[in-house]
Amino acid sequence: MVIVTTIRHEVLTLPAAPLGPDNPLPALRPLDEVHRVEDRDRAGLPHDMARQIGYAPLHSLLPAPVRDGYGRTRRPRAIDALVLENDRLRATVLPGLGGRIASLVHLPTGRELLYRNPVLQPANFALNGAWFSGGVEWNIGATGHTTLSCAPVHAARVPAPDGSAMLRLWEWERLRDLPFQVDLWLPDGSDFLHVGVRVRNPHERPVPAYWWSNIAVPEERRVLAPAEAAWHFGYERRLRRVPVPAHDGADRTYPRDSPYAADYFYDVPDGRRRWIAALDETGHGLVQTSTDALRGRKLFVWGSGPGGRRWQDWLTEPGTGGYCEIQAGLARTQLEHVRLEAESEVSWLESYGPLDAPPPAGEWDAAVRRTEERLEAVLPRAAVDAAHAAWKPYADAEPEEILSAGSGWGALEVLRGGWKLPGTPFPESTLGAQQEPWRRLLRSGSLPEPERAGPPGPSLVAPHWRDLLETAPATPAAEYHLGVAQWHAGDRAQAVRSWERALELAPRHWPSLRCLAVADRESDHHERAADRYARAFDALCLERSGDGERETAAVAALGREAIEALLRAGRPADARMVWERVDPATRARGRFRLAEAELLLAEGRPERARAVFDEGFEVADLREGDERLGQVWRLAGGGDLPARYDFRMRAEPS
Repeated sequence: MVIVTTIRHEVLTLPAAPLGPDNPLPALRPLDEVHRVEDRDRAGLPHDMARQIGYAPLHSLLPAPVRDGYGRTRRPRAIDALVLENDRLRATVLPGLGGRIASLVHLPTGRELLYRNPVLQPANFALNGAWFSGGVEWNIGATGHTTLSCAPVHAARVPAPDGSAMLRLWEWERLRDLPFQVDLWLPDGSDFLHVGVRVRNPHERPVPAYWWSNIAVPEERRVLAPAEAAWHFGYERRLRRVPVPAHDGADRTYPRDSPYAADYFYDVPDGRRRWIAALDETGHGLVQTSTDALRGRKLFVWGSGPGGRRWQDWLTEPGTGGYCEIQAGLARTQLEHVRLEAESEVSWLESYGPLDAPPPAGEWDAAVRRTEERLEAVLPRAAVDAAHAAWKPYADAEPEEILSAGSGWGALEVLRGGWKLPGTPFPESTLGAQQEPWRRLLRSGSLPEPERAGPPGPSLVAPHWRDLLETAPATPAAEYHLGVAQWHAGDRAQAVRSWERALELAPRHWPSLRCLAVADRESDHHERAADRYARAFDALCLERSGDGERETAAVAALGREAIEALLRAGRPADARMVWERVDPATRARGRFRLAEAELLLAEGRPERARAVFDEGFEVADLREGDERLGQVWRLAGGGDLPARYDFRMRAEPS
């Protein structure tokens, strides 16, 4: 048999905004997470759901960096891609951007099965910031879009069960300290892309696990799944069970028929086949199905309101068509985490492909039945189970050819733990400058001081690294990073003591002063926090040795935090002094224009604050669910919120 499945390199050229530098300040403050359930709703939830919602929710981004250095200016950019293709389907994967499937084309008809974003525009939707819309993304870690959304992953060619080649993607997920892999397999002649996923827990303790495969599709579809009810979650943070397809007077399986952004987690009965489809009025579209381990199915809609439409334009090019998301996950909702036992793994197989079914309009049960019958005809449930069984022996297959490199963090963890992870090598050759101090700590027991001036490097916070820091010589670097690890562990008093010792020892004071300022802020000591922020910013400006990217990013990040803290403490004159020391290019960014409007309001100049809005600005890193734009607008004079500033994802609170 001649196998025609191929894997090749390509370069895509897209209008893209550069990602810019990561924020060099450790993410010490709690997550500003919109996906939380109000306590009043928990009593009415099924017992297992309530337990998993309460199981190890993420409280910190550490050790992941915040990625907020991007803007809104797009220029043509070459983006490396890997293309997996047989005679029926072509999948385009972006290994430098989380391994996302950017495009899935059905070759006989020429149809794009996904929503393919014509631009690359980062926005503040990932847990740690930068994220972009479109395609199929792999979300591992905790509730929300993965911290790997805009990060490289490892990629390689590996043997497939049918003798062809698979494209393997793998990385080390740092929030939960877990390695994972995604194997993309296109059997010869198949209309379906098989995706084998494995998440491993090499530790001697259970860990919380989370996975949702997120599929963007054009929103002019009806979304079908085998359920008669769904768990509805909106940006009011209420979780409630609603009927499917219609509730509150509209059929919510048509994405444009919801006024505001919302999640619908379909309550698929036990024993039913796991699938979800998005079909146009003629019955054409995409279907995703899986083995039963991938339990959940979800529809996310932006809604028809002005805020939802503004977000759609914000994430792509106006006039290019909107999208919704259909998703599949390990739990019934994205608010839950599941327990992955010590030294165990979980795996499943997903299948993506075209579906030509009867038109989906009309009575729900009949439309679901017709769609499921068509799916069974073109891809029987038993065939998906058989493909999973065929794939599992190949999950350990070693790469035949490395196609792209991810980070060095997995290599560092393997070096420390001595783990054997067949199929997903993390060789020492991938260790880089960020990992080098930690490799030296591992080998010598001492954390070296930075050789160059500038912001400290990234901290590691897992218990094994904290133990090493506690026994290392008390150098300024060791005390600083130990404080970060203790803070992450919830031992805030010890963290403060470590930072105070670092402050006494270190030639550069601002990193520890900033950490102490955060500790004060979280303890509601706002005046002391403001003092320390002002001292930290002054020290950074005095110690700054140049205009390098990381130092500029540090000034921007610390300046922003200092202005907020000083305004909170009622000290607009001191906040103005910080503002004036930030370089003009940074002050021109939208986030600082918004801070300027808040500063002007604090100075009693609402007309000037209104003028900032009238002049126009864009907050490139506006957070999902952030309502500050509207709040500051009202304080600056009010009136109807201009469309350009309307990102509301819920009705106005009464």
